[in-house]
Amino acid sequence: MGDRLSRIALVCGGAALVVVGCSASPPMVDKDEVAAEISDRLEKKVGRAPDSVSCPEDLRAEVGVTQRCELTRGPDTYGVTLTVTKVQGSKVEFDLEVDDKPS
Repeated sequence: MGDRLSRIALVCGGAALVVVGCSASPPMVDKDEVAAEISDRLEKKVGRAPDSVSCPEDLRAEVGVTQRCELTRGPDTYGVTLTVTKVQGSKVEFDLEVDDKPS
């Protein structure tokens, strides 16, 4: 992914994810579902999925909330910043941006 990933300066708009724990305040999206969505988007954008994606906690379904996740590709680890852009009912959309350089 290396150079190709950093050249994209990836900002992806969002497919909707489904909120889990609707009774929670605020509602949350499961961290594993968020990680899978990141992987899917990157595969569509650069033609190959990262080796792994992990998020430290569930994503709070609230517009403007940001969260950091990490992806690995070979020996490199990149930070990924998510920003929730829309919450409508049980659907949550977010943008993501991959760091320019591995950490």
